[in-house]
Amino acid sequence: MATRLIINADNYGISPEMSRGIRYAHLNGIVTSTTCLMNEPNICSDIEIAIKETPCLGLGVQLTLTESKPLLPEVKIPSLVGIEGNFLANQEFIKQVDCLKISEVKEEWRAQIEAFRSFAFKDPTHLNTHHHLALINPNILKAFLELAREYKLPIRLPLAHGKLPFDFDLPDELVESIAEFAPNLLEKFQPRSPDAFFASFKGEDATRSELIRILMLLLPNGCFEIMCHPRFADENFSPQINNNFQSQEELEILTDPEMRKELNKREIQLINFSQL
Repeated sequence: MATRLIINADNYGISPEMSRGIRYAHLNGIVTSTTCLMNEPNICSDIEIAIKETPCLGLGVQLTLTESKPLLPEVKIPSLVGIEGNFLANQEFIKQVDCLKISEVKEEWRAQIEAFRSFAFKDPTHLNTHHHLALINPNILKAFLELAREYKLPIRLPLAHGKLPFDFDLPDELVESIAEFAPNLLEKFQPRSPDAFFASFKGEDATRSELIRILMLLLPNGCFEIMCHPRFADENFSPQINNNFQSQEELEILTDPEMRKELNKREIQLINFSQL
């Protein structure tokens, strides 16, 4: 049995350039899956385009509590919002995490899953969380795993191979806590997921050599996920914003025919989460 690999592009819907880049990386490269941010303004049309133009692209939901505005009215989820009804920014979210009401987290996340089902007329292929925030707190991770069980959906493993996959700094004591509670909850719920998740192909480390290094770590007969963020560069963004031009470089690497040859050489079969 061949080694199976999911290459999942996060942040579908966050911008037209991101959505277009992900579709291009699927049609012309090795991306097999993406996760949709359901609270972005253009996500409905982006999903419609994906279903029409890239029917084999796996479409999951990227549950968020730290990007843009929630789907539910502020009055229903007051602990999750900050200024002008937006979600809390990353660092503020970390500071306030113990004050969040988990019932509100689950209802907002359920609304995001249901929005996908309404737009796509089908279930998502899987769930993950924006900024890997499911790991911040054991109660949030438990809510995430409960929703995955409720909807019978596979997930991205919250723990990345080799390190915790965070986009922001965390206190050492919180990292130590995560290393203890996350494996215990995963053992309890036993969600469907790949055997390992690789988060290192990102930003300045999104290079051909790093991608090949990851491929060399994949064990025979296993199933794995690599995270990526391909997009077309937007000239209206500066290079410092959202790794704009680094993501353009990711797109070029992921559509390089040589990468397909690397997969074939190692007998790696590309799949999406629906094939777990």
